[in-house]
Amino acid sequence: MSEEKTNVMRVLDQKKIPYTPHWFDPKGVLDGGTAAALMGKDPSTVYKTLVTQGASKKYYVFVVPVEKELDLKAAAKAVAEKSIEMIRQAQLLPLTGYIHGGCSPVGMKKQFPTVFDQSAEALDTITVSAGKIGAQVELAPVPLAALVRGRFAPVAK
Repeated sequence: MSEEKTNVMRVLDQKKIPYTPHWFDPKGVLDGGTAAALMGKDPSTVYKTLVTQGASKKYYVFVVPVEKELDLKAAAKAVAEKSIEMIRQAQLLPLTGYIHGGCSPVGMKKQFPTVFDQSAEALDTITVSAGKIGAQVELAPVPLAALVRGRFAPVAK
C-alpha cells in the first residue's frame, strides 16, 4: 500500500489542521466496518461521507458513522429541504472528484453544504476518508467541520 500524501492531507497541511494518516490494504474491503477493523479503530469513530440531492436539486454532503445509515427525513430537515435522496454512484466522481469508497468531505471539486452527525461533536477525533480507498485521516471533528463550513445535526439512524 503506497503511503503517499493525498490531496486531502495536503489541504489539511496547508490549513495547519493536525491529523493522523491511516493506511490499509483495501482489497476485499466492502464496507466501513471492515475498514475500521483493518485500522484497529472503533467503528463508532469512523465516518463515511455521503452525497445527496435535495428536492430543490441542490447537493448536500452528510458525514455519518460507518455503522449507521443516513436518516433521510432528518437530513432533509437539517438542510431545510422537502426531501433528500442519495445521488447515483455514477454522479459521484464528476460531481466531487472522488470515487465511491474514497469520498472525503475535504477537497471536493465544489464545496457543498456539509452536515456531520451530531455524534461526531462529542468525540476527540473521528476518522474520514483521505480521498482514496485505503487512506483515511483521523482528526478533531470541530476543526474539520470548520474547514468545510459544516455543522452538526442529528442525521444518522
